[in-house]
Amino acid sequence: MPAISVIIPIYNVEKYLRRCLDSVLNQTFQDWEAICVNDGSPDNSAQIIDEYVAKDSRFKVVTKKNGGLSDARNAGMKVATGDYILYLDSDDFIHPQTMEIAHSLALRDGSDIVSFTYDRIYRPQLMVRHVLGLDTDNVVPGRMKKKYNLAKLPTLVTDDVYEYATERTHNAPGKKKKWLIKHCQVWKNLYKRELIEDVPFIKGILFEDFPWWSEVMLRNPRVTIVPLPLYFYIPNFGGIVLSEKQLRIMQSLCTGIKTAYTIYAQRATEHQMKKWSQNFQWFFINWAFRKIKYIDNETDMEVARGCFCELERIGALDRPPYKWAVKLRADICKFIKSCKYE
Repeated sequence: MPAISVIIPIYNVEKYLRRCLDSVLNQTFQDWEAICVNDGSPDNSAQIIDEYVAKDSRFKVVTKKNGGLSDARNAGMKVATGDYILYLDSDDFIHPQTMEIAHSLALRDGSDIVSFTYDRIYRPQLMVRHVLGLDTDNVVPGRMKKKYNLAKLPTLVTDDVYEYATERTHNAPGKKKKWLIKHCQVWKNLYKRELIEDVPFIKGILFEDFPWWSEVMLRNPRVTIVPLPLYFYIPNFGGIVLSEKQLRIMQSLCTGIKTAYTIYAQRATEHQMKKWSQNFQWFFINWAFRKIKYIDNETDMEVARGCFCELERIGALDRPPYKWAVKLRADICKFIKSCKYE
C-alpha cells in the first residue's frame, strides 16, 4: 500500500498529459501510486497513459465510459489504496516537492488535510501570452525550480477549518489573510483517505468541488495550512458566453447549494452553519443568480425560476448574513414571484 494515491481524471488532454504525468514521476517523494482514470477520452490519451504504465508500475489505469469529472474522480477513489489522496487534473501539474512537503506535514501534525495553494503568477502570465498570441503550451513556471527547506516551512495547524476556509475575497484582519484557504478546488489539498473515502462527488454537475468540500469540512478535519504555490493550473482560454452553457452552470450551482444546505441543515452545529453561510453559501447563491443575465429565452428562464424556487422551498434563502445578501434575496424573490420578502 502506497503512502499517497494520486487520482488523475483524463479526458481529451493529450496536449498536456505528458507534462502532468512527468510532474508526478519527478516527485522527490517516491511512495505513491498514480491512478489514471481514462474517462472515455477520444484522443490519444490512452496511448500516452500506456507509455507511463509500461515505464513505471506505480502508474495504474482505470478505463471507463465518459461520465464527467465527478464520475472519474469517484472511479479513481474506489481503487485507491494509499493512506492519503491527492487529486490532480490532467491538464495541470505540480511542484516536484508537493508530495514530500504535504506528506511530511500530515505525519508531523497528525492532520487529516494539508492545504497548499496554486501559483498565482503562472495563470495571469499565460492569459497575457494568450492575448498576445504567444505560445502558452511550453511555458515553465520559475517556481518549479525552487527548492523548499522542510525545516523552515511556514505553517499553521487548526482544528477549526471554518476559521480559515472561505470563498470571500476580503482582506482578513491582521495576519490571518496569509492563512486563508480560499475557494473550494479539491486539488489544493492532500487528504487522509479515511476522511473522504465515503464522500462522493455529485455526478453530472459543474463546480462539483463546492458541495464536496462543504461536506468534508463538516467532518471537523485537523488541517495544516502551508501557503506555498505547489500547484500549477492551466486557465480556460475560451471567452464565448452561451445561454445554454450559462444555464447549465446555474443549474449546477443550485444543485450544489441545495445538496450542501440540506446536509448542513441536518448535521451542522450552529457555529458550522453560521460560518458556512457567511463564507460559502451566499457567495454561491450570488454567483448562480448572476447567470440569469446571460439567459436569452423564456424556456431556459422558466428552468432558472424552478431552480431558485426549490432553494426557497427548502429554506436555503433564509437568514441572509449580509446587507447585500438581504438585497439579493429580495431580488431572487422578485424573480421567482413565489416567496415572502424579509
